[in-house]
Amino acid sequence: MVENVKTEAESSGRKMSVLSAGLLACGVLGLVPPALAQTATQSTTWTSPSSRAAASPQAPTATGTTVDPTTTATTAGMAGTADIIGTDPALTPEDPDAKTQPLDLGRQNLRETTLDDPTALRTRRDTDGEGVRLGTMVLRPSISEKLVHERTSSGGEKENRTFSETGLKGTLTTDWSRHELTIGAEGYWQKNLSGDGATDPRANINADLRLDLADDTVAHIKGGYAFSREDSDDPNAISGASVQSGIHQYNGGLSVEHDFGRLRGTIAADITRFQYSDAELSDGTTLSLSDRDRLTGELRGRIGYEISPALTPFVEVAIGKVTYDEKQDTSGYARSADTYAARGGIAADFGDKLKGELGIGYERQRFDDSRLDDLAALTVDGNVTWSPHQGTDVDLGLSTTIDPSTTAGLNGSVIYALNSEVQHQLRSNLVLRLANAVEWTRYPDSAATQDSTTYTTGAGLTWSINRYLDLTTDVEYERTTRSGSDGSNVLTSSIGLTAKR
Repeated sequence: MVENVKTEAESSGRKMSVLSAGLLACGVLGLVPPALAQTATQSTTWTSPSSRAAASPQAPTATGTTVDPTTTATTAGMAGTADIIGTDPALTPEDPDAKTQPLDLGRQNLRETTLDDPTALRTRRDTDGEGVRLGTMVLRPSISEKLVHERTSSGGEKENRTFSETGLKGTLTTDWSRHELTIGAEGYWQKNLSGDGATDPRANINADLRLDLADDTVAHIKGGYAFSREDSDDPNAISGASVQSGIHQYNGGLSVEHDFGRLRGTIAADITRFQYSDAELSDGTTLSLSDRDRLTGELRGRIGYEISPALTPFVEVAIGKVTYDEKQDTSGYARSADTYAARGGIAADFGDKLKGELGIGYERQRFDDSRLDDLAALTVDGNVTWSPHQGTDVDLGLSTTIDPSTTAGLNGSVIYALNSEVQHQLRSNLVLRLANAVEWTRYPDSAATQDSTTYTTGAGLTWSINRYLDLTTDVEYERTTRSGSDGSNVLTSSIGLTAKR
């Protein structure tokens, strides 16, 4: 009897255990779909309807609902990586768009969004408070007004001039996801307030369209225009002219760069047009300088070998043609010529701290007129940008230029120039500038008495009153020495305001 009661009690205990286990299993299975649904909501991984349709048949659950095993496995596997590849890292977790903004991984030419689209990438609309948004382009304009005093001494004579200079400057840059167009322009006009010195108006505009043709191929299409007044101290200037000739320069070019593994190749073609306006003489008449109008073209090729990511030695060759509108100038010389050039050097790129290149070569210009000797020169060209520490930037430049002459019997001159500029941020809104330059003009065709050297040094301060207004002050000293004649000295000081956007 006792044994029967014990057996029934044990049987009842086993039944209760089985029933409890069943209820617990049902509870666990009932919690699985909501948990998986919550995980799928948090993950940004998306499965197309076609993919879900192609998945295996859905299996029934204990609660009577169905769960797609393929979707469940994919969701569970990707839930841990949602923070890595699922959302835009530029968006903070508190941003309501952070859960819905996907990354277009692998796509380069993204669809442009409207400015009022709340899901647009923030970085595509952010201009750091600078510039004016014009669709997919950003315009950064500025206008400046300076008061300048200039003192010139030459041959015992001194002249003083006070003038105002108004300047307009601007850059227009695209923010396309692929390709880029950059347009820069500036112009300066002077008006004498006292004194009778010659004014120096100047302007230029340049455009550069970069085309990303492929991963390793980039093309550039360039064009531009520049205007300047010929310097009265230039050997080619008209002696005694009250207003020197204005020089109009038009240029255009096309280049293609391609990487062949460690080899980097470039082929480019450039064309430049020079036009000279009439010079105004002191007696009120004008003198035509159309015999100096010319067209120059050049085709060059360059190849470099990357010995490391930072250093790339290169060689470059170029051929060109100089063609004057008039076959002979006013002195009866045919100055059209063929040009040949070659150089070798090294390009360096150590990131933002140091980058640039230096090349040494040889250039020759052979004139159509046999009475003019070939104009040949050893060329040195280069540029270096160095930032020793944050807030300090140093720019160095070297250049060699062949300048044709207008004097009868002279073929031209070779101009070597070395310049440097240092900018140092004294405070967050105060920048100090220091600049120095040396320019040496050499006449190799037995004209040593005309050789000249020009030294220039200057300093300036820029105080950013606020984000839209700068106060600038500059002082510059220039000295020119000439073989066999007196030199000249020019001291210039200025103060001005620049409004920018």
